[in-house]
Order: sequence, then structure tokens, then C-alpha cells
Amino acid sequence: MIESIKNEIRKTLVGKDTAIESILIAMLSGGHVLIEDLPGLGKTTLAKAFSAAMDSEFRRIQFTPDLMPSDLIGISIFSKEKEQFVFHPGPIFTNVLLADEINRTSPKTQSSLLEAMEEFQVTVDGQSIKLEAPFIVIATENPIELQGTFPLPEAQLDRFMMRISLGYPTVDEEVDILSLKEKSAEIKPVITKESFQSAVSDIEKIYVDPALKSYVVKLVKATREHHLIKLGGSPRASVHLFKGAKAKAYLEGREFVIASDISDIYESIIGHRLILKSEAIHRGSGLKGLLQEIVDSVEVPKVVR
Repeated sequence: MIESIKNEIRKTLVGKDTAIESILIAMLSGGHVLIEDLPGLGKTTLAKAFSAAMDSEFRRIQFTPDLMPSDLIGISIFSKEKEQFVFHPGPIFTNVLLADEINRTSPKTQSSLLEAMEEFQVTVDGQSIKLEAPFIVIATENPIELQGTFPLPEAQLDRFMMRISLGYPTVDEEVDILSLKEKSAEIKPVITKESFQSAVSDIEKIYVDPALKSYVVKLVKATREHHLIKLGGSPRASVHLFKGAKAKAYLEGREFVIASDISDIYESIIGHRLILKSEAIHRGSGLKGLLQEIVDSVEVPKVVR
């Protein structure tokens, strides 16, 4: 099932298996993804491909400085026929929401996503409305254009399970992209939303040894104690790392988690939650290097099965 989703997405996206797996991990874990990368690398194509392969609804909204929360959530309008206010849902009522250039809108509009991302519901006129499962926010931001942007606050960054980048393709991959554009391949649905939710339920049964649970917590706790890190990972980071490891084990066809399931996704789940001290920047200590240093310093538990 999972491999068929990957194969369909590969029809329109070349050489991005790591990104595809990351989004699958997030979706299976009920998480959300922030893609920080340059324009034209396939961020929109990736989001649309996922929704098409899963036969789910996709909506894209361009975040701009004048975007209001009601443009995202919806608005109640008085109906003369019904003599009452009728709620008209916004684009957030979907399965895959692409929040394009999320850092270009105001903090007020950015924060309107928080309830949906955390509780999978929105509150309108004092009433809570549940969002249909599956629901995932795939947000993008451009790392080099800072003029006219509103950086995401730490509280909102913490809501994203993973931060990934697509990167430039190799020469051979870019040639393949040109060939794909000539063919204009159409992605076909290979799984229903109901089947996908069944897979989500199966992940709950994945076994995690108590020693590996401690390993997860120690890896996150180490970011709070590192002398070059000002703000470390929150308990939510531990939860996301734990859920992500179970999803990764599922993708690899195992009924139990191993240590590499945790360490392999550590950077993408923890990196965006940290704030480095100025001393780290002056020393030239990169985030990637610090995280690898932490992984190397925490003893890997020996689990016997």
C-alpha cells in the first residue's frame, strides 16, 4: 500500500524519496510538515501528488500580508431565506492543505492555524467543528527572501512535526524531470482515505521497548542541556519523535521500533525547534553538526528481541 503511494508520486517528482517518506511519516503520525526551500523545487507538486494518490481533497492557499483568518477558516453570512447566519467553510476544510509561503502573512492569520494543527478542529462563533481525517498542513517558506515576512514564532514552529527541504536535483534527475514534463503523467488514486486511516490505527500497535522510550527522551533532553543551545526541544518534540519512529518502523515493514528509526528522523523533527546561542554562531557551529554531536553522545540502548 505504502509503496504504491510512493510509486505514484514518483511519476511527477524525481529523486525526492527522502521527502516523500518524511511526509508519509508525518501523515501517518497525525503531524504537519514545514518545507523550507527555494521556489521551483517541487513543493506544490509534492503536496498535490500526495492528495491525488490518496484520493483525498487538496487545497492551496497563498499566504499574503492582507490574508485574514476568515479567509482561511471561513465566515458566517446572514441568509435571508433561512433567517439565520450560515457558515461558509474556508479552504482549511480539506485533507491536504498547502500553506504556501506561510511566513508572508501576519501573526494573527498564522495563529489561526494553531487549533486546527493541534486539535484537528476549528472554533467558529463559539462552536467547534471537527476537521475530516486525514488532515495535514504542508507549509512552505523561502529561506532567503526576508523582506515583508513574519517569521514563525517558536510556539507555532513547535506545532510542525518535521521541517524538511527538497534541495536541487542532480543533473540526471533534472533531465528526468524534463522527460516527465513531456509525458504529463497523471497520478491515480491507489488508496482510499479509509484505508489510510486503517494504517494509522495499525501504527498504534507498533511495539516500542521501554529502553527506546528513554532513548527518545534523553535525545530531546540533551538539547535543553547543551551549552550552545539557548532553547531546547519541548515535551511535544519527544512525542513527535516517538510517533515518527513508530511510523518509520511501519514503513519499513516492522512491528517494532529500532534505535535507527529514532536517530534517522532526529534532525528533521528536532532541528526547527531549537534556538542556538550567539556563541554557537560565532564559533561557526552549525545546527546539523550540533544535532549529530548529541546523537553521538547519547548511548544507544541494547534491546534484545
